[in-house]
Amino acid sequence: MENLNIDELKFDEKGLIPAVVVDAITKKVLTVAYMNKESLRITMEKGLTCFWSRSRQELWLKGETSGNYQHVVSITADCDNDALVVMVEKDGPACHTGADSCFFKPVWQSPDLHEFSLEGLYELLEGRKADRPEGSYTTYLFEKGIDKILKKVGEESTEVIIAGKADDKKETVYELADLAYHCMVLMVQMGISVEDVHRELASRHIIDHKVKQEKMTQ
Repeated sequence: MENLNIDELKFDEKGLIPAVVVDAITKKVLTVAYMNKESLRITMEKGLTCFWSRSRQELWLKGETSGNYQHVVSITADCDNDALVVMVEKDGPACHTGADSCFFKPVWQSPDLHEFSLEGLYELLEGRKADRPEGSYTTYLFEKGIDKILKKVGEESTEVIIAGKADDKKETVYELADLAYHCMVLMVQMGISVEDVHRELASRHIIDHKVKQEKMTQ
């Protein structure tokens, strides 16, 4: 699909279009800001988010004073061409309060449905390591230390292999979840973040893409 021309976007009566900024790694919504044609052009030219400040009535290059630049991965318009989603990799907090995202004030939570993310699980495990609640299996692993954690990663890896060899999809999913959990305990123990692993995988995707291109041109 071809990229839209800026002139095809629908700016409001003030010449603005809302831009929802999303972390390309965690997929967390970071902020909602506004762009005009000039700030959008600057964003595309520099590869850094630039907005129009409605309060100051001036262009605002995010990170120019704080150093918390947002490197743009992609910009996508909605079906009506009147709103944008800007995927970014950020250098620091997105919110002026110092918070990672501007959205951190709970309003309502379903009693039946619960949000899950690897980042949320990672934070939970960090809490277990810091607080060491009695009776927690995770506490037990952290108290036993790196050797015990590594042993469990090895055991769960073997269980994945056995389930996969048996072509048992349900059991393989179960064992993969166990392995993922223990790997994340290891990550917390070693201070390796979800973002660290994501960046490594992303770099490999780029390398793989380049290799494919090279093979096609040979």
